[in-house]
Amino acid sequence: MSEDSSRRRRASDDDDARPVTAAGRRRRAGAAGNGAGADADTESGRATGKGTATPTRDRTQAGSQGSLFARLQRFLREVVAELRKVHWPTRRQIVVYTFVVLVFVSFMVALVAGLDWVFAKAVFALFG
Repeated sequence: MSEDSSRRRRASDDDDARPVTAAGRRRRAGAAGNGAGADADTESGRATGKGTATPTRDRTQAGSQGSLFARLQRFLREVVAELRKVHWPTRRQIVVYTFVVLVFVSFMVALVAGLDWVFAKAVFALFG
């Protein structure tokens, strides 16, 4: 048995422990009895929906989240964090992709030019 699975078992056995899985969190929220869990059917007492939405972070007013400079700084910090998650292609991949695009565009230009020539000949043959 892996250490992770034993940790999950201990967390599920202990009522005061924080649930590890999303299902455990839903069960714990439903067991709280304050309506925060899944929607209950009044006749049968079983869950009918997935439950309420995940609560948002505590925020006061929408406009009072800090100064303009602080919001801009947070935005830039989050942009940098997202760009670190991007899978950047290597130089070789960029060269290969560029070559593939150029070959495909050349083929499409030749196809359209050939069809244009064929249709032009057909129109001149029909209408003189």
